[in-house]
Amino acid sequence: MTATEAESESPVTIRCVFCAKLNRVDLSRAEDRPACGECGKPMLLDRPVKVGQDDFARTVLQAAVPVLVDFYADWCAPCRMVAPFVDELAQAHVGGLLVAKVDTDQAPEVATKYGIRSIPTLIMFRGGEEVERSVGFEPDRLRGLIDRVLA
Repeated sequence: MTATEAESESPVTIRCVFCAKLNRVDLSRAEDRPACGECGKPMLLDRPVKVGQDDFARTVLQAAVPVLVDFYADWCAPCRMVAPFVDELAQAHVGGLLVAKVDTDQAPEVATKYGIRSIPTLIMFRGGEEVERSVGFEPDRLRGLIDRVLA
């Protein structure tokens, strides 16, 4: 591998939705439809990936690309209203941005660590650090944030 190839890699660790195995994939090659190393099924990178307490650090904080995390709960009506927009962002930015979802009921330690007091809360991470957050439904602000982070 050349230095240029190494610089263009965007490794992320995500859990296969089919077999739950953690896989390291190069997000910049998402169009190649990478497959799970365990079950061989496709890694679905064009939609938000679910992240739990046990894989938050590996998936979000250690990602080589910016990560937008949607902190939500299944029972939350505003969260269900934001979900299609989050899906749209994942599709529009596949390969350059990882979009993740964290269920605050299933990952209370992560929610507490990041001071999630109201849902939906969306936080942009870059290099393992929080860059900015948005509480509620602020589509224009989120689009502007993503444009700045990906520029």
